Amino acid sequence: MDSSAEWLESDGLGGFASGTRAGVRTRRYHALLLVATTPPTGRVVLVNGFDAWLETAGGRFPLSAQAYTPDVVYPDGARHVEAFRHDPWPRWTFGFPDGTRVEQELFVPHESAAMVVAWRRTAGTGPARLEVRPLLSGRDYHALHRENPSFGFETEVTGERLTWRCYADLPAVRARTNGAFQHEPLWFRNFRYDEERARGLDFVEDLASPGALRFDLAAGEGLWLLAAEGHESALGDPGERVAEVAARVRRAEARRRSAFPTPLHRAADAYLVRRGAGRSVVAGYPWFTDWGRDTFIALRGLVLAAGRLDVARDILLEWAASVSEGMLPNRFPDRGEAPEFNAVDASLWYVVAVHEYLAAVQAAGRPAAQRERATLEDAADAILAGYARGTRHGIRVDADGLLAAGEPGVQLTWMDAKVGDWVVTPRIGKPVEVQALWLNALHLARDRSPAWRELFTRGKGAFAERFWNEAQGGLHDVVDVDHVSGTEDAAFRPNQIFAVGGLPLALLEGKRARRLVDAVEARLWTPLGLRSLAPGEPGYAPRYEGDVRERDGAYHQGTVWPWLLGPFVEAWLRVRGDGAAARSEADTRFLAPLRAHLEEAGLGHVSEIADAEPPHHPRGCPFQAWSLGELLRLTEGVLAAPRVSPPRTAASKRR
Repeated sequence: MDSSAEWLESDGLGGFASGTRAGVRTRRYHALLLVATTPPTGRVVLVNGFDAWLETAGGRFPLSAQAYTPDVVYPDGARHVEAFRHDPWPRWTFGFPDGTRVEQELFVPHESAAMVVAWRRTAGTGPARLEVRPLLSGRDYHALHRENPSFGFETEVTGERLTWRCYADLPAVRARTNGAFQHEPLWFRNFRYDEERARGLDFVEDLASPGALRFDLAAGEGLWLLAAEGHESALGDPGERVAEVAARVRRAEARRRSAFPTPLHRAADAYLVRRGAGRSVVAGYPWFTDWGRDTFIALRGLVLAAGRLDVARDILLEWAASVSEGMLPNRFPDRGEAPEFNAVDASLWYVVAVHEYLAAVQAAGRPAAQRERATLEDAADAILAGYARGTRHGIRVDADGLLAAGEPGVQLTWMDAKVGDWVVTPRIGKPVEVQALWLNALHLARDRSPAWRELFTRGKGAFAERFWNEAQGGLHDVVDVDHVSGTEDAAFRPNQIFAVGGLPLALLEGKRARRLVDAVEARLWTPLGLRSLAPGEPGYAPRYEGDVRERDGAYHQGTVWPWLLGPFVEAWLRVRGDGAAARSEADTRFLAPLRAHLEEAGLGHVSEIADAEPPHHPRGCPFQAWSLGELLRLTEGVLAAPRVSPPRTAASKRR
């Protein structure tokens, strides 16, 4: 396994801890205690990491590894790593020349901005003295920290409890330890973050260490418990010994994690967070918070396919109150600014998610209460009514029943990269997947209003007439481009797959559907998902690399997206009859490579994106909610069992 592979521990509030298998922090986001001050936003890094050294009769050996400028790694504890496991939480085994072995583990207790770090000697005799130096910053998780006179090195010591307050306006760091603390303030300068450098961003940081913790591992386990101010309960009651607290929390967390049916289900839980009194979904770690579009796409796999119907209800009800002029916000900013209503598709994904949730609880024999159903259906109808009337950013129903959207300078679809004033893929007009979502939403709401039924019939006819591209054996990506009637954008993109798979209602059938799916497989499929643009198309980018402008310019211009494997595999099965043989073939051909990827980048998770060309190097967030969600939706739903009946036409399927 690549030593640069990354582990993640999520606290269920929006904070997390993360790092690499080798222990070297390669991102500004790698941290030991990173907390959400206004869950799941307002994230700050309090404790970045630590240096650790073991002294035995055979010498002094490092357990940690740090990268410094210009090109120095010191100490190099990675060379002593004999084994690493990330299940059920990160655990390293270090081996040293004199036969001493030490196990280091760390884990985050659920729904607590806290961390437990433990060291124990598992082999060897004689002295084993461990020195640990905490490395602190107290900064926004997107920022970097430099040496300055305002940092608070003071340490409040009360028995085995310690308090550090990096800056007056941030939560203090509370700690408990069975080690001895010595106050020795030091600055550690010029840490180097290679992943940030590769992304064309600032990559050098200074960290502060208020002192050193010292443990005698020959006498027993060394323990260091951390919590952000306000979460001190994670450190235990005054009458409990540190060892008792750590053992209790370890047992509880092990029991919680073992209750998930598979590691994939447990990984999915990392994205489910609190928002106020409700629930939401973090789009990805380490830098995303909760986004509307990502939430409703990911929810179908992370929550519904996993059978967590109560969580789905909480999420959908939490968002129901946010409908404004027929739209749901696509993003709640980190620092309390007004929500951003800049997505045409997020609200439509919500309508689909509501339908699938209500169907799931009905099938489970737990139908939604009347008030709950009314709240969700009213929100869905408010979205449809707002779109039918016309709302922000030129979103409106055209005379043909299809949905037009877009205006210069705004990115409304999931292909939403924007650099300054440059919208890379504006897709103004009538994007194909937006029509698939719109027509699905109308169809799912048809029994609540004759108006939705009429609009659906009109729009479906126009879709069949306007989007088919005979020359390519697929669908145009956008029609009425820039709101110019009769124009088409024929770029071969994966958005067309939603006309056959990924949504409850397929809009294509028969030979056309099969031709489309075959063309998508031939031109867009890779072992990690679908390319966002076919090779040979103008603007195709084989690699996602370079500075911000270069990367955003490539984001949807060929870059592979694993989440698109969900609609693709569903479409692939629909045009092949969805029998046992087809499901087995789909599992072997399409899901096996993605399962292998679970041990490649974000351990146990699926990456956000990958390069368009072999070897399809994983890029972007190593832990992405909708990527993992679609893998779960496939394994627990689409591929789990045959459908009740063979696939038929879109219209006849539900008559």
